[in-house]
Amino acid sequence: MAGASGWWAGLYAAVQLGWAATGATVPWTAHDAYPAAAFPLLAALAVLAAAAARAGSGSRWGRAVLWAAIPVYAAGSGGLPVYFVQLATLSGLESATGLTQVVLDAAGAALLALTALAHRRHRTGRCPRCGHRHTGPVGGPLHHPAPAPPTRRTRAAAYLLLLGLLPWAGVKTVWTLGGDALGVTAAAWAAAASDGASGTARTLARLGIDLTVLAAAVGVLLLLGLLHGWGQTFPRPIPLLGGRRVPRLLPLVPAWLTGAPLTMYGLVLTAVAPLLALGVLPRPAPAPPFVDAAGLIWMIAFGGFAFTGLGLGLLVAARSYAARTRPVCALRAAAGTGGGATGGG
Repeated sequence: MAGASGWWAGLYAAVQLGWAATGATVPWTAHDAYPAAAFPLLAALAVLAAAAARAGSGSRWGRAVLWAAIPVYAAGSGGLPVYFVQLATLSGLESATGLTQVVLDAAGAALLALTALAHRRHRTGRCPRCGHRHTGPVGGPLHHPAPAPPTRRTRAAAYLLLLGLLPWAGVKTVWTLGGDALGVTAAAWAAAASDGASGTARTLARLGIDLTVLAAAVGVLLLLGLLHGWGQTFPRPIPLLGGRRVPRLLPLVPAWLTGAPLTMYGLVLTAVAPLLALGVLPRPAPAPPFVDAAGLIWMIAFGGFAFTGLGLGLLVAARSYAARTRPVCALRAAAGTGGGATGGG
């Protein structure tokens, strides 16, 4: 994994320095771009993180650098679900540089996290590759467990968390379908949503679809895949892939990278909303399309419930999926000491 991190760091640094040299505009959010000074800093951090990955599990400075770099690149990959929605709906790619950046950030966060995990396993006397304790050399083929469903408790927890999406998605759907909610008319919402919105968002709005709701639906689909058999084995009708095992990192990486920032953002909104309502924090001035502070506060609360619910649901489902699909080295499986998932539900 350290070798792969090195290749990523070289590519990442080259791209970042290329952005800086050409003055490229790379979106950070829908309305903001990375400052030019950020590119050489991100490139330097990538090279430093790759050196830390090669330093091994015994290096304290290496561990510190890895755990400092992982959240930086994880935060940079936060826009990946939106780009996925744009590509999946064929509604047009908003920014090629933005997509390149989030893909590189996601790859870096995943590689560095896996490297840090391997280092931690090594320090605790476990196999860096499969995470289990066994004798013999590390390497060779891995033994993957048979598909297994999550526990009822895991399914119930994930589904209950998803209910947090309903108020937020419901209000937005009412607006896009021409109704009024929270004192906001559909016309006012459409005007505010189109002001500075991307071409993708405007195209979907004309079809009665809110882009953020569609992105949440993609997150729900990902969560369902983590809980059901088709997330472990490709369905038979899929050409070439039908019946084959789904690579476990294929759903896990986007679930981790999406679930963690959504949860943190949602918890902040959930905490802020009652403080605003009670006057502990200054009540916000209503901004279009909202005509009073009450409607805006309710929308903040609904957003908190939605993002916290979806984010935590993804993390709960991902934890179960990781445990159920966790492979063991074939040497350990042949010795009869393992071969199935352990813990996590």
